[in-house]
Amino acid sequence: MNLFSGFYKLSPEERLERLEELKLIDSVKKVTLPEELAMTMSENYLFNFELPLGVAVNFNVNDKQYVVPMVIEEPSVVAAASNAAKILRSFTGVFPKRELIGQIIITDISDSDRMIDRLNQHKEYLLEQARSVNLSMIKRGGGPKDIFFDQYQGAVSLYLTYDSCDAMGANAINTTLEHLTSYVESLIDSPVLMAILSNYNPDATVKVTSQVSFNDLGSNSEAGFELAKRIVAASEYAKLDPYRAVTHNKGIMNGIDALLLATGNDFRAVEAACHAFASREGSYQGLSNWSLDLTGQQLVGHLELPINLATLGGTIGVNPTAQWSLDLLGRPSAKELSILACSVGLASNFAALKALVSEGIQRGHMSLQSRVLAAQAGAIGEEIDDLSRQLNQSGQINRQQAYHLLNKMRRKEM
Repeated sequence: MNLFSGFYKLSPEERLERLEELKLIDSVKKVTLPEELAMTMSENYLFNFELPLGVAVNFNVNDKQYVVPMVIEEPSVVAAASNAAKILRSFTGVFPKRELIGQIIITDISDSDRMIDRLNQHKEYLLEQARSVNLSMIKRGGGPKDIFFDQYQGAVSLYLTYDSCDAMGANAINTTLEHLTSYVESLIDSPVLMAILSNYNPDATVKVTSQVSFNDLGSNSEAGFELAKRIVAASEYAKLDPYRAVTHNKGIMNGIDALLLATGNDFRAVEAACHAFASREGSYQGLSNWSLDLTGQQLVGHLELPINLATLGGTIGVNPTAQWSLDLLGRPSAKELSILACSVGLASNFAALKALVSEGIQRGHMSLQSRVLAAQAGAIGEEIDDLSRQLNQSGQINRQQAYHLLNKMRRKEM
């Protein structure tokens, strides 16, 4: 039995009560960001800008069930992710190495090779200095892990890899890099240009897979096979054409960003890293891979992303909505949350590709958009649902039709 069957038909209060009944949350009380906290999170604060928080259901990731909080203004994203997760049934993910990278950058160098040799000879000394200001993080199993170097046209970058455990780690690694700067300068007798974390680590990636049988993809095996072939073709085309790849990847990030916003994570950093990862082969390409498993008679999806999320630190710990979202998710570790985010991205991508190569993207999108159009036309209260229903039935889901139908509804009531 699907515990969330008809969930979308419930009122917000009834949905909260359902989550409480399932012991996913402790209280049906709605969470808001207090003004005194908001003032600590933004300069020149005036008031809160609000976005709706909804939940995607049906997510089974590494044999664990999740109700996924998503903050987004587009209803089709939540609906599509839920539907895709229901079709795909489960996701399997791994995150072997969760590490940040920071840089100490030196420019105007006449002999880069010689400088790298000098720094490399003192690598252990530099690591020892880095670890000296990270004793508490080291006790938790994290802290500085390694140092390596690279050069770029007369410049040298010292890279420090850092395990921040479940924390964001930005302040910790930046503090460590700035502490190291004086030691580096004393070794090379030259000034450092800057020391700062990078939001990109192509060697620390989340990998998620999912699959669906041809029988479950269509009305029968043959129909499912034909649809699967079209999804694979769309996936492969996104590797060739950057115009398509950008929108392909935007569809992936729709779901990921919504989860990141709900949990207080830095979606801007993740966006930048993922788009850099999409260009790692020298051209911008689609991030997901869909293929046919003819032996197993199934469509297989794979997504690999440099997603580095946190469940502690920064504003996560003081943001009540982020805390509520993490409670709903069962207090996942940073690795678990990263794997879940990648799974949501793969589900969002599957939903978009399936729609694009079958009925088209607008059919489902506009049917959900009808409520927004109803509100834009001036409908209030129960009028919104009535007008939304009439818009969907009319087959003309646009603002002009919304005005026309609303006026017609109101004339009847007079």
